[in-house]
Amino acid sequence: MVNSPGLLVHINALLPSLSPAEQRVARLVVSDPADAAGHTITGLATAAETSEATVIRFCRSIGIAGYPQLRLRLAAEAAGAAGRARTADAHVAGGEIPPDADLARIVATIAFNEARALEETAAQLDAVACAQVVEAVDGAGRIEVYGTGTSACAALDLQQKLHRIGRSVAYWPDPQAALASTALLAEGDVAIGISHSGTSAGVLDVLAQARRRGAVTVAVTNFPRSPIADAADLVLTTAARETTYRAGAFASRAVQLMVVDCIFVGVAVRNRKRAGQALAAADEATASLRAPGGRRKPR
Repeated sequence: MVNSPGLLVHINALLPSLSPAEQRVARLVVSDPADAAGHTITGLATAAETSEATVIRFCRSIGIAGYPQLRLRLAAEAAGAAGRARTADAHVAGGEIPPDADLARIVATIAFNEARALEETAAQLDAVACAQVVEAVDGAGRIEVYGTGTSACAALDLQQKLHRIGRSVAYWPDPQAALASTALLAEGDVAIGISHSGTSAGVLDVLAQARRRGAVTVAVTNFPRSPIADAADLVLTTAARETTYRAGAFASRAVQLMVVDCIFVGVAVRNRKRAGQALAAADEATASLRAPGGRRKPR
């Protein structure tokens, strides 16, 4: 069963697929749902410098029947946000980092945004699709992982975790080597592409090629209507928002790593004995690097 995401998470995920005029409406709604809920359709259209017809199209684009239903949903979202703000500084809950912010404010804001992104990702993660990914990875002959830029962290983490429990998996950070690796993929293999934006050309190319080779393709992205999602058989979505100084980029890595952990633990649980033995063997192999008391020896 697919979990139902919060409305603002849903709108943010669909933002790149909306028309420019609809995006202006979306940004107003996401930035201040309480204010948007108080507008008439004419008022919201005027604030977004567009027409009432565009506001109605926006409602339909995000799967809502009409403007009255949108206002009700926004009011509910605003009430939830007010509850969160009561447990955190209102400025921190807003997610923005002003130029004069001290380090305490910066730390609190980033921590709040990351925790919120993790909660929202967990709430909307498709458990059925995640189980299908785990099953495909568990039965794969070869597993190839692709990710560039900030998504490379999650791609490398997945490769290392799966390798530690005895899976045949490779991570390809170089675009040319990544594309060449798809030549050896076949039916029953799995190709996993990780891209926050869903538009990374290198990751898109390898997923498209892997699909042509018959491999199961998996996309981990923040945007379900992105090109990478279209190129994948299975899609796992995250829910991170970008804020001042790209603080959302920190959150995007955090939620990608959470999804990676879900895949890894899912595979490990299906093979408890084998995974346990592999992890124990890896721990024993690195024992010489740890000083007495469990700390690694200094180099």
